[in-house]
Amino acid sequence: MYTLVCRLGAGGMGQVYLGESPAGQLVAVKVIKPSVLDEDSRARFLLEVDSLKTVYGPFIASFVAADAQAERPWLAVEFVPGFDLLAHVAEQGPLPLVETASLGALLAEGLGTVHEAGLLHRDLKPQNILLAQSGPKVIDFGLAVLAERRSTLTATGVVVGSVLCMPPEQTQGGQHLDRAADVYALGAVLLYAATGHYPYSGTSWQAIARQIEDPAVPPDLSGLPPQMEPLISLMLALDPADRPTLPQVTAQLVQVIAGQGLTALRAKRRLTALTPEAVLPEMPLPPEPPEVPESRPGYTPTVVDVAVREDDDVPSPQENASRDEGVDEDGASGGDTPTDDVGPSAASTPERPEGSRPPRPGVRLSAPLRIAEKLRAAYASDARF
Repeated sequence: MYTLVCRLGAGGMGQVYLGESPAGQLVAVKVIKPSVLDEDSRARFLLEVDSLKTVYGPFIASFVAADAQAERPWLAVEFVPGFDLLAHVAEQGPLPLVETASLGALLAEGLGTVHEAGLLHRDLKPQNILLAQSGPKVIDFGLAVLAERRSTLTATGVVVGSVLCMPPEQTQGGQHLDRAADVYALGAVLLYAATGHYPYSGTSWQAIARQIEDPAVPPDLSGLPPQMEPLISLMLALDPADRPTLPQVTAQLVQVIAGQGLTALRAKRRLTALTPEAVLPEMPLPPEPPEVPESRPGYTPTVVDVAVREDDDVPSPQENASRDEGVDEDGASGGDTPTDDVGPSAASTPERPEGSRPPRPGVRLSAPLRIAEKLRAAYASDARF
């Protein structure tokens, strides 16, 4: 269905490729590792994919297609030509205040679309937020049910999900999350966007998880603009009930933007102005068809090129003398019946009546053409047309 053009990235869930449909439509194809899926999670993934078809919004990478039953399960979503937030902050530094507030307000609206469809993201992090010229896009919420399973802390110490943005109820292995979990993750993302660091840090995921779960360890808000500190503190609250709703997050961030003398639309334009245009690789052009050597044009009997003359058809001195005396090149003396036997002497030519016009010099055909012309004349005499 889709031709894979190049690899866009990789993660604990699998590989992400740029795909192209037969008609040239670009999509992002995530090929999931078979080890991630058992029979139960395949069924859950299939149900989640069906739910994704109902999710629409300007800040959500829309669902295109998926196959959970394939040997290598895959999910295709709208391709967004932009850079993720993690890479942008690492290369360009933290976002200014207005741009951070605009990013948060737009993402809150996007997550609200997911929640209205009865879904949760469960794995929101800077890598899953793309900065496009049309605005930010949330990706990978289609794999949320799988990410939740893989990101549960285990005795082996392997965490595929990003614990840096996880709420405490998720680091503790809770499977019954609600919308407040995405609000916490959004707060951690905005903190990273504004400062370049996460609420908690440590040398291992276990150390980070202990800090997240410990009421005595507050999140690190250093470097955060004071205008955003009250809201981010509430979003990172230990108790889910203390966190604001997504509409409340949007309203407070719009107030921050207004406090800088800008409208929400102008703030969005400043945010999108930071996003450079992405250069996309293209599929190679199909190979040119092999050149077919030109064949010698066939002979058309009804067309005779009077300019054609083979080397051995150059007239001899006798033929030239015959032409000077009124004999055509085929030896005919102007009669209706030509002859192939051309006499070399003028004695074979009858005398012309006095005052008559000399016959028009004829055209001597090469031997193959003479034979072909005879065949044509014989065929034409018997034809019905």
